[in-house]
Amino acid sequence: MKIMDYLKYSLYLLFAVGLTLTGCAEDDEAPEPENELEVITDVKLIFTNVNDASDVVEASAQDPDGEGVQDLVISDQIDLDTSKTYTLTFEIFNNLETPGEDIGLVISEEDDEHQVFFSFTADAFSDPTGNGNIDTASDDINYNDADGNGNALGLSTTWTTSSTPVDGGTFTARLQHQPGQKTATSGADVGESDFDLEFVLNIK
Repeated sequence: MKIMDYLKYSLYLLFAVGLTLTGCAEDDEAPEPENELEVITDVKLIFTNVNDASDVVEASAQDPDGEGVQDLVISDQIDLDTSKTYTLTFEIFNNLETPGEDIGLVISEEDDEHQVFFSFTADAFSDPTGNGNIDTASDDINYNDADGNGNALGLSTTWTTSSTPVDGGTFTARLQHQPGQKTATSGADVGESDFDLEFVLNIK
């Protein structure tokens, strides 16, 4: 074999080995972790009167079959007073574990991936007005918290009820999981729902 041919053959061989090693290295890389939905078995909405901390209204939902196919089942109505201002907070747990896992803390830690959206019977509240932001993300909601980018989170919000009573209205809280998708304008149709709960709302 001529020297030039030998050199060419050696270069081709080195190139082929390099490609093989590169392919193996890529194959050995771990796949990207999936952004799975949170496991949630218990959700409680807590409305606290801002002028009377002893005035607290709670409404709960619970998963009746744990890891089964059933969704969260609502067990309470939301009964508020007219012309009162409330702070709404949440207790969110995965009670399949012992002790239960506080998913609210997980959501706070992953605040750039989550947002709670709301809808409600039109004009049930004097502030915010309207019917919520599930249908239109830019509609008014009084968010008290935000992620590190300044985008709304929704684990704490403020609500002032109307002076007009509401009987048999609705109040919906939807927690959206939006990894890599959440922005200042992303709406309730972006990502997947960790929960979507519609309660009966009475204001008297």
